[in-house]
Amino acid sequence: MAVTEFLKTAQGRQIAYHRHAGAGPTLVFLGGLKSDMQGTKALHLEAWALGRGLGFLRFDYSGHGESSGSFEAGCIGDWHQDSLAAISELTTGPLLIVGSSMGGWQALLLARAIPERICGMVTIAAAPDFTEDGYWQSFSAAQKSALESQGYVEMPSDYMEPFRISKRLIEDGRDHLVLRAPLDLPFPVRCLQGTADTAVSTETALRLLQHASGADIRLTLVKDADHRFSDETCLALIEASVAELL
Repeated sequence: MAVTEFLKTAQGRQIAYHRHAGAGPTLVFLGGLKSDMQGTKALHLEAWALGRGLGFLRFDYSGHGESSGSFEAGCIGDWHQDSLAAISELTTGPLLIVGSSMGGWQALLLARAIPERICGMVTIAAAPDFTEDGYWQSFSAAQKSALESQGYVEMPSDYMEPFRISKRLIEDGRDHLVLRAPLDLPFPVRCLQGTADTAVSTETALRLLQHASGADIRLTLVKDADHRFSDETCLALIEASVAELL
């Protein structure tokens, strides 16, 4: 088994990663909120890429997996910095970005920051602006009051253990929204979404499709697929989407 390596960022965070050299473009997998680089989709795509001699990078955001820091202290901007640091320090040449859930939001932030390096993008249940449109807008008055008074609220989840959402995550999220201003995706994009996803709605996928501008953006809906999007059918669709863009 490959040994985890670590990258120290300009902000002093230690980012755990696995990198494999190969032909370009390099595939970069961006995981979801509270997920890590050992997930089914990340490992499956890594094996698929290595079998074809492609470069591949997966990593843990700070506060996730093997990286330094606590989840509760992090925010969208921190994880964007982590993504930029990993990509700039650990890859060269063109990139094919694969972003899952919150990683889809991170992928879209990369499209704004380094569009010249991205040759294609696949999103899986992308969750752009979820801190505002998902959390904040659904919070009750009591939850908003708790966020202000104690700095966090406890959140249940269908896909993981209950966790805390911090005031910083909500406030920082507003500085990184991508669905309120023009979003140019000047490369092929394939968006994948399950209709049984209870964490990210089909409406979110349609909103992203309608909002983004680009000559080659497509959305595929998979009936009855949930947020994990990790059964054999879904994994095969991820493979096919990446292969098409290659």
